[in-house]
Amino acid sequence: MGWIAGLVGVLGGCDFVAQQELKVGESTIDDVRKLMGKPDMIWEEKDGSQVLEYPRAPAGTETLQVKISPEGKYMGMKNILTRENFAKIQPGMTYDGVRQILGRATEVVEFRMKQEVVWSYRHMADPGRRQLFNVHFDADGKVKTTSTSEDPPQGQG
Repeated sequence: MGWIAGLVGVLGGCDFVAQQELKVGESTIDDVRKLMGKPDMIWEEKDGSQVLEYPRAPAGTETLQVKISPEGKYMGMKNILTRENFAKIQPGMTYDGVRQILGRATEVVEFRMKQEVVWSYRHMADPGRRQLFNVHFDADGKVKTTSTSEDPPQGQG
């Protein structure tokens, strides 16, 4: 039973329950909303399917995307704050392009003197080690570069 409590702590109580209760191809979008709440964003796909975005920021280290079929059925859930998705962020991308890949940022900071806006995403770099993945945008809203930084414990930094 202890591992379940630990898993609930990592995933968040509602998300853990949702992952156990939702059945691919059977559960509906209404079932998802009952278990997970209102999504932060809904992406409409060309094929009629939807992707529901559930950021667990600011303290959480996940942003979950839930795929819904054109018929309104649950098709799966995944955390999008991964090394694979971070690698997709390239110079020249727009705010919208980054948002579709990584979801809503944990924090947004504007550096007026540098004419730069930085979106930061809290994630688990390794078990027990939180890190920030930072996307640096220029004055035109295009990605200049990315960086990582250690995530200071709450109350520090």
